[in-house]
Amino acid sequence: MTGKRKIGRFPFRVSIPENYLRRTVRNALREDLSEGDATTRLVVAPETRGSAVVRLKDDGVVAGLRVFRAVFKEFDPATRVTSRVKEGARCKRGTVLARVTGRSRSILACERVALNFLQRLSGTATATRILVDRVSGTGVKILDTRKTTPGLRPLEKYAVALGGGFNHRPSLADLALVKDNHIRAAGGLREALRRLGRTKHGLLIEVEVAPDVDLESLKDLDVDILMFDNWPRERLSKAIARVRLFPARPLVEVSGRIRPENVRALALTRPDFISVGYITHSAPSLDISLDFEDRPA
Repeated sequence: MTGKRKIGRFPFRVSIPENYLRRTVRNALREDLSEGDATTRLVVAPETRGSAVVRLKDDGVVAGLRVFRAVFKEFDPATRVTSRVKEGARCKRGTVLARVTGRSRSILACERVALNFLQRLSGTATATRILVDRVSGTGVKILDTRKTTPGLRPLEKYAVALGGGFNHRPSLADLALVKDNHIRAAGGLREALRRLGRTKHGLLIEVEVAPDVDLESLKDLDVDILMFDNWPRERLSKAIARVRLFPARPLVEVSGRIRPENVRALALTRPDFISVGYITHSAPSLDISLDFEDRPA
C-alpha cells in the first residue's frame, strides 16, 4: 500500500461536548419523567437511601459510563456513581461496572434511562470490536456511517471509537461524498466534481463507485477516496489493485452489507477502510443490570 494518498483529517474522531451531553440526557429524562415516577413516589419513602451495583450480563466492551453517570447527576447531583472499569474495557459476564449510591427514589427514577444509554452504547462498541478483531493483521480500518439513531450520533460514534473503530464524517458538512443520487441530480459525475471544485471549497472528496462503473473512466479523477459499494467480493481484489495505479492514488473504502461473517474476506481484498452501517443501526444492546444491595430500614 505504499505511495497512497494520505489524508490528515480522515478518518474523523468524534467528541462529546458537555452541552450536547446534558441536553441529550435531559431529553431522555423528560421522556420518562415528565409527570414523575408514580410507583416510586407511592412505595419508597423520601428519606430512604440505598446503593446498587451495575453488572454486566454478557461478555462485551463497555461504553457509555460517562453518559450513565450524567443521567444521575442531571436528575439528582447528590447521587454518586463510582465506576469500577474503564470506558472501552473488554469485560466478562458478571463484571461489576459501577456502584450507585444516594436517594433510593433518585436511583429508581433514573435506572432505565441510564441503563438504556449504557446498554445501547456498549452494544455498539462490542459489535465494532468483533469486526476489528476479525480484520486484525490486514491493516484495514473499520469505519462507521451516518446510519445512526437521530439525536444520538455523537454518542454512537464515540462508542464505535471505544470499540476500536474509526469515524466517517460526523455530518454532511465534513466531507464531500458524491453518491449515485448526487451524480443523477447533477447530470453526471464529472459535472458534479466540476461544481464541487477541489480548490474552491477545500473539502475532502469521496466518490461512490457502483459495480457497473468502468474503472478506466475514473483513472484521471482527482479525488481522495473511492468507495466501492456492494461490489461482489470476487471482483474487488482486481478492482482495488487497478485503483492503486491511478495517478491521484486515492484511498479505497468498501461498503455494503458488511457483517462479521464476511468482513475478513473483504479485508483481504486490501482496501484501506471498510464502512459498516449495522454497528450503529442494528447492533444488539448489551445486557446490563442495576440491582439494589441495601434494603430500606
